[in-house]
Amino acid sequence: MSIKKQISIGIALLLTSYTFSQKKDTVFELDTVVISSSRIDIPFKENSRTIQVITSKQIQQSAVTNITDLLQQVAGVDMRRRGVSGMQADLYIRGGSFDQTLLLIDGIKVEDPQTGHHTMNMALPLDVIERIEIIKGAAARIFGQNAFTGAINIVTKKSADNVNSAGIQAGSFGQKNGSITVGKNLENSSIIVHASLNSSDGYRHNTDFKNQNYFIKNTFNKNNTPIDFIGYFTERDFGANGFYASPTAINQYEETQSSLVGLSTTIKNNRLTLKPRLYWKRNQDMYVFIRNNPSVYRNLHISNKVGAELNASYNSSLGVTGFGIDIAKVFLTSNNLGSRDRFMANLFLEHRFKLLNDKMDITPGVAVNYFSDFKFHAFPGIDIGYAISDHFKVYANAGYTYRIPTYTDLFYSDPTTLGNANLNPEEAISEEVGIKYISSKINFSTAVFNRNSNNLIDYVKANANDKWQATNIQDLNSFGIEFNGSFRYKVKDFTQNLSFGYTYLDENLASVKANFSRYSINSLKHHFTSTFRSQFFQNVSQSIVYKFSERSTGESYGIVDLMLTLKLNSFDVSLIGNNIFDTVYTETNLVPMPKSNFLVDLKYNF
Repeated sequence: MSIKKQISIGIALLLTSYTFSQKKDTVFELDTVVISSSRIDIPFKENSRTIQVITSKQIQQSAVTNITDLLQQVAGVDMRRRGVSGMQADLYIRGGSFDQTLLLIDGIKVEDPQTGHHTMNMALPLDVIERIEIIKGAAARIFGQNAFTGAINIVTKKSADNVNSAGIQAGSFGQKNGSITVGKNLENSSIIVHASLNSSDGYRHNTDFKNQNYFIKNTFNKNNTPIDFIGYFTERDFGANGFYASPTAINQYEETQSSLVGLSTTIKNNRLTLKPRLYWKRNQDMYVFIRNNPSVYRNLHISNKVGAELNASYNSSLGVTGFGIDIAKVFLTSNNLGSRDRFMANLFLEHRFKLLNDKMDITPGVAVNYFSDFKFHAFPGIDIGYAISDHFKVYANAGYTYRIPTYTDLFYSDPTTLGNANLNPEEAISEEVGIKYISSKINFSTAVFNRNSNNLIDYVKANANDKWQATNIQDLNSFGIEFNGSFRYKVKDFTQNLSFGYTYLDENLASVKANFSRYSINSLKHHFTSTFRSQFFQNVSQSIVYKFSERSTGESYGIVDLMLTLKLNSFDVSLIGNNIFDTVYTETNLVPMPKSNFLVDLKYNF
């Protein structure tokens, strides 16, 4: 089916919902949101980058149960899942590789030094998320390493008001889920606690899973200088049929544990703002090639990252200066990768100039990074914006970005693969030009972007019987165009919400000088997403989501998800359906995705 026909079907599905109405709802004003993942606090509408925000209200109406599925509704974000419920998935923004997008939680960088395959292990339960900030394009001068193609910052809820809930879910593939979230505001502190358990028999042989999540956020000393403590632990045990090796490897199995502890505060006076932060992140990964016979092949990796940050901004007559330092120590123990450690230090400096009666902003900056095993690198960048009016803004940005190889790239060894301790960092120069319109009823943005990447890592070999070896061998140009929009409009006294996005990506890979190459370009060449949110009656609401994907290999597919919710006093009863038209498709490694599946969700709000 052609791309035009697929997209037309999606639009038609949404337009059929226009006859349904919705009572007036509280409008989330994006221009009041201050993007919290940088040193300089900049309101959403004044940013000179392509940034999207998913609000807590949108999360509630998203027809998903986890962040992985939620991010699939954002054009330009490629979540390549293996199975259901986000048990294992890789994160990509505007092409690139699965370790080139940085994930943050409340501004804490939670990249995994072992392998980018574990980035999404740290995805939090939706019940504790206030919003998600998606920063597209190179961001090394803001965040440092791994923000090669973009970054995603998960912002947790701060207020304990209206978070108390308990829920159970049951559905296809023997899915059984239970969760509870409790919050309490005290005189000088507040606390939010969450626990959830999820399990499934699997949608095909050896895809069963068990998942448990525990989260706590405590804010104390609220009446003076508030201090935030965050703690998170998640464990995932799952059958990995064809997930990593050949699709014929149907008995793979994996267990992962990820945890995060963080402590942060904000200190302000008239001109100076200081944001100190301490954190510790741990990840444990146990993989066996044959589930019932670990002696055949088994890997156990344990990584720890301990870090401290100080981000600051200073207001003067010349504008706002942002500066900061981030230091961290990484430790890894592994039966395959060996015992490793790495010291990292990042220095950041940027300044935001306001010119022409504050209509123009110019923000040059640089990050200087030191790695004990890769020495010093400097990464400059600049953002420029001009406000045509209170609603219209044009912007451009450019920057140099990079990615340090993971320990898997450097040292992994199995019967068919060799790491390469002599690898260099991947590097790129990225540029973007865009325009955006923001008002209380309409948000719209479009951008043209380009990225020239060098020294990309591929696994290559000279002869068919040789082992694959990681090598800095690829040069890649990535050019794209992106559109995003959302509309709120009234039918009589009611409001309806429609959002959509489209990304076109053209990637040109310079010829690889090797006889055999493992990796091929499989990015989303065309990616269209749309969501319509409305209500039938006072207590019945609905969401319809359409996603169309066409990969550079030519494979294309369209997916429709839906959610119907009935409110009965303190109870919410929802029916969530995914892939309701039984589309046959894969997202990565030839792992077939499930056909239509449904989940019944009962939530009690107290």
